[in-house]
Amino acid sequence: MKPTLVFVEHSNGAPRRASLEAIGAARAAGAEVCAVLAGDGAAAAAPGCAGAQRAIVLNGDASSPDALAEALAAQVRAADCGSFLAAATSAGRDLAPRVAAHLDSVLFSDCTGLTAAGEGLQATRPWLAGKIIAELTSSAPVFCATTRLNVFAPSTDGGPGECTEAALEGTARTRVVAVEAKADAKLDVKEAPVVVAGGRGLADAEQFKVLEPLAEAFGNAAIGASRAVVDAGWRPHGEQVGQTGKVVAPQLYFAVGISGAIQHLAGMRTSKVIVAINKDAEAPIFKVADYGIVGDAFEIVPALTEAIKAVKAEA
Repeated sequence: MKPTLVFVEHSNGAPRRASLEAIGAARAAGAEVCAVLAGDGAAAAAPGCAGAQRAIVLNGDASSPDALAEALAAQVRAADCGSFLAAATSAGRDLAPRVAAHLDSVLFSDCTGLTAAGEGLQATRPWLAGKIIAELTSSAPVFCATTRLNVFAPSTDGGPGECTEAALEGTARTRVVAVEAKADAKLDVKEAPVVVAGGRGLADAEQFKVLEPLAEAFGNAAIGASRAVVDAGWRPHGEQVGQTGKVVAPQLYFAVGISGAIQHLAGMRTSKVIVAINKDAEAPIFKVADYGIVGDAFEIVPALTEAIKAVKAEA
């Protein structure tokens, strides 16, 4: 199998977990990994690319996705790689299609599984709103894909044995001039390891807030919402989970007062563990849940919150 090139995002001098998951996905498929980083702090983050056999730091202005994609494609060719991967973050979703276009390839997005196939990889991903799981191969010279967040485990191997530098050269058509952090600094629902999501069963915007203490009790949880809740104006669109919202795959997903329409299931059914709380014992959500609680959410959620706090206090 030819090597796999993985674009690694970084912040504060360390690789982002989403990118380490992409490296772990390639390593689990048996591929040798070349990690490529760019931008300020890339050199400091390169040694932390666990699982990569080598790392390349691209020196130059990384503010243009056009130029960066062109430079990444050039590195794929120079290293004779059979595959290119990026995490399905905002940056990865922006860059990966551009890289695939430079390589005359097709992009498989939001993959939940990767296995070896000839000189490269093949992908597994949900199709048709999660109704089927497809196995996809490419006849293009280079296999290109993005990996769904929180699905793959980061590699437990050490950092790269070789770190080199190269020039970031490409044609800049657009540039990122500023990045503004969210004012509330809350975890994004796509990246949180625990998601506490609510639906219309929580009655109104004020009563929906019963979920906030539960999320706070975990300490690493984000609030999610069904489309009906967002359409009603109870929660912002950035929290919407589903086919027309965000696709999430946390370690633990709470579906509180959510019936389980197919549009919602398309956005969360790949979660590792699903806990459903609903007063309707026939709700479709129970068909995909690992654990189901039939009852009043306004009694169950506060009790669950106290239980989580007690466990945290003992830890």
